[in-house]
Order: sequence, then structure tokens, then C-alpha cells
Amino acid sequence: MDKKPEIILLGAGGHCRSCIDVVESEGRFTVAGIVDRIDGGDSSSVLGYPILGTDADLPELRKQYAFALVTVGQIRTSAVRRRLFDELKELGYELPTIISPHAYVSAHAQVGAGSIIMHHALVNAGASVGENCIINSKALIEHDVRVGADCHISTGAIINGGVDVGAGTFFGSNAVSVQEISIPAGSFVKAGHLERGK
Repeated sequence: MDKKPEIILLGAGGHCRSCIDVVESEGRFTVAGIVDRIDGGDSSSVLGYPILGTDADLPELRKQYAFALVTVGQIRTSAVRRRLFDELKELGYELPTIISPHAYVSAHAQVGAGSIIMHHALVNAGASVGENCIINSKALIEHDVRVGADCHISTGAIINGGVDVGAGTFFGSNAVSVQEISIPAGSFVKAGHLERGK
């Protein structure tokens, strides 16, 4: 049996633990370990995977590892995820798309590099998800939706047909959009909100 390629994860918080579960379930990669922003974090491992170093170690780690995934969460701003994603690209890491086997992504949809589709999310026909996005557990991305780069569509959120979600947007848990609206870049949509557009 061929050995699975190893992948490193950037960010050791709660979202990282959820991402580990998806990576393990998908089965394409072996998690080599975690990179955290500073030394002396809460522990020396996350779900049994070692902390390999800090952001400063990324150039050296590139000599050993080809694949990486940003596993820092996103609520108020996408700035940290964007900075890490750009740094990984500059260092020559490959940033795969990770899709849970318990999710559904239409063959007629597109998902960008470095994005993760979590358990039981649905991405329907004609939809596109930009790079470095989180489509969280049980989120629904309906037909012909365009999700820009660096967005977090949170747990149980519903983006209805034909919506354009601007880059860097956070769309909260159980929030719902009406169809065919544009959500400006960098928007913050509260949990449980009905987004009608402007």
C-alpha cells in the first residue's frame, strides 16, 4: 500500500481539532503535526499529533513537508487565515482542498485551494467556493452561490440560490440568506440572522 502524503496544520485551537477529524475521515493525508503561532502553548500535542514548531519554523518545515492546511478559526476577521495562507503559498506549500466523506459536493460545483468542507455540509450544483474557506458542519451552499475567498460559512448556515458572498465574510451559525442577493466583502452576519441584503 502506498504511503499517504503528510500534511501539517496551522493553528492548534478548537477548529484544528475539527479539521483533524475531517482529514482523518477523508483519508488522503496523514497529519504530521501542528504548527502554532507561539512556543509554550497549552500542550505539546493536539489529539495526539505533535506541535512541530511555530510560524517562524515554516520555511524549515517546508524542506520536509509539501502539504499544509490553515486550521485557525475565523469569526470577526479573516486576516490571520489570509496571512497564513499567503505565507504558505509564498513558501511553496501545496494547499489541498479537504472534503469530508460525510459532506456532499456536487460534481458541478467548484471548491478552491486550501478550503475545507466539514461533515454533513452540502455544496450544490453551479456553486463555487473560493480558496481558504471554511464550509462548516451542516452548512448548505445552494445552487449557483458564489462564496468568495477567505469566508467562514458557519454551522447550520443556509446560503440560498444565486447569492454572492463577498470575500472574507463570516456567516454565523443557523443564519439564512434570501436568494439572489449580494453580501459585501468582509461582512459579519450574526448567528440566527435572516440576511435580506441591502
